[in-house]
Amino acid sequence: MKVNNQLMRSIWIENENFSEVMIIDQRALPHHLVIESISSPEQMVVAIRDMHVRGAPLIGVSAAWGVVLALQNLSPEVFSSDPNLGWSQIMDKTSELKETRPTAINLMWAVDRMLDWLRAHWAGNEFVRLVAGARELAKKIMDEDVEHCHRIGEHGLSLIKEIHRRKKGVVNILTHCNAGWLACVDYGTATSPMCLAHDSGIPIHVWVDETRPRGQGAKLTAWELGQHGIPHTLIADNTGGHLMQHELVDLVITGADRVTRCGDVANKIGTYLKALAAKDNGIPFFVAIPSSTIDWNLSDGVKEIPIESRNQDEVRYMDGLVLGSDSDRVESVLICPRNTQAVNYGFDVTPSRLISGFITEKGVCPASEEGLCSLFLEEGLR
Repeated sequence: MKVNNQLMRSIWIENENFSEVMIIDQRALPHHLVIESISSPEQMVVAIRDMHVRGAPLIGVSAAWGVVLALQNLSPEVFSSDPNLGWSQIMDKTSELKETRPTAINLMWAVDRMLDWLRAHWAGNEFVRLVAGARELAKKIMDEDVEHCHRIGEHGLSLIKEIHRRKKGVVNILTHCNAGWLACVDYGTATSPMCLAHDSGIPIHVWVDETRPRGQGAKLTAWELGQHGIPHTLIADNTGGHLMQHELVDLVITGADRVTRCGDVANKIGTYLKALAAKDNGIPFFVAIPSSTIDWNLSDGVKEIPIESRNQDEVRYMDGLVLGSDSDRVESVLICPRNTQAVNYGFDVTPSRLISGFITEKGVCPASEEGLCSLFLEEGLR
């Protein structure tokens, strides 16, 4: 995707020896573009936990590189003299990575994929070759994410084309939170069909939920769409139902942080309410996901998906740019009485019955176990 008309990814490797992983510190957006260098697994833990990087696919890719950094920081002498101790140290670091964000399944999926490969190649291998192989796998996971998101865009584009064919006018799409390229490596999930539609000449307009409490829609999605030249309008989170009642929304597309085998979806808090409003107004509600977001071990999303509870100050405070400041200073302000307590659930669960379908890298399918298995039969039978 583009930043100031220059192609850019959300995570990349800049040096030949893979000693640093480069990321965009998303906390500074949209007012400042800050590039951060990550050179240790401890730094990657902080980056994921404190949301320098966020979005389920990007968290997974970042965690994969975190495993590489843990391996690179392991002493070759320890690996040679006591492989079991070396493996124990790797497991400690990967456990820390897994504990950073409990809801997004991509995190566990990526770490486990890295560990499965390391486990199979640990014994009887040279340290240098082991590190090289781990780097290649992390790069493969990163490149796969780009490919999958582009395919999601192609399959979602067909939905937008059909609405435009029927309507013969601007297609109004509502999205919640940020499921754009900042949440992935490139293209995004929910925004990928929007970008491809815009690039192909289909007139679209996007309603962008602000997405309290962290404001990922206002800060990130609006910034992405603006950088790509896509017409959009920022709205308060509670506005979507009103727009749907007045036929100002043709389609809702969101991303997801975890999907059960039966099609229940965990996504940013507030997604469930958008799905209810869409259902009541007969508006198609689609969820765009790569296959790495599907948790085949869970069936009931409301009962089984762990919901992250975050610091209450994300609700109690808001931050923004101080206008008229020579330094473009960003400040945080308290928006409630000093002694007010808050609760901050990061996600909610939208039952499959409210979802029109999934847009995946393999196509569009119903939001059901049968629908998911029709595209991912081998994974579904596990």
